[in-house]
Amino acid sequence: MRIDVLTLFPEMFYGVLCSSILGKAVEKGLLTVNLVNIRDFSKDKHRRVDDYPYGGGAGMVMMVQPLYDAILSIKGTDPGAKTIMTSPRGKRFNQAIAKELSTEKHLVLVCGHYEGVDQRVIDSMVDEEISIGDYVLTGGEIPSMAIIDAVTRLLPEALGSSDSLEEESFKQGLLEYPQYTRPAEFNGMKVPEVLLSGNHKEIEKWRREKSLEVTRRFRPDLLEGTRLSVEEERRMQSKNSL
Repeated sequence: MRIDVLTLFPEMFYGVLCSSILGKAVEKGLLTVNLVNIRDFSKDKHRRVDDYPYGGGAGMVMMVQPLYDAILSIKGTDPGAKTIMTSPRGKRFNQAIAKELSTEKHLVLVCGHYEGVDQRVIDSMVDEEISIGDYVLTGGEIPSMAIIDAVTRLLPEALGSSDSLEEESFKQGLLEYPQYTRPAEFNGMKVPEVLLSGNHKEIEKWRREKSLEVTRRFRPDLLEGTRLSVEEERRMQSKNSL
């Protein structure tokens, strides 16, 4: 996969792209990330990329020309590249979207800044706007990093074990069950006996039950549309009545 990131601060990405799963994906050739400095496309002698908004108001707006030309420099050679603008008004990013994006061969991520971006860029050059949450950040760099991380780990061979993808949070629409490792007892706190039993059927059942409990506690909204067995329905209703 190739990802082009259009940003005013390319240096913010260096540590992220060289570390952990992302760094290994780059080393393996599974991922190529190209950092494009939007200022390089400014026709202003001071490399200016922002201006006052028409109609008045606080703050500055990213100008159409530098950003348009920056995107065009990428899409001009690959019109099929999917272009995404990180934006508070965008579609809420989730695991399903990450999975969908992981099937793309070429992504272009545009990091917005200031009070916004000239709408003409969005109308003519952007395929989709994505938000990572209902809060305000100083720019689109951190959201872009989150998208890159979530998408990269879904690429074939990016993780050491494919089982990790099958069992992680949101894979089945639920949060993940509690995890434990050695020692079996620490400061009087013991690992649940079922995990030490070697009975894989019972372990699978326990994990499913705990996933439902954790999801009900922290993200009950995720249970909407989740298919439950009769026993699970009964158990959930019992817990809800407590």
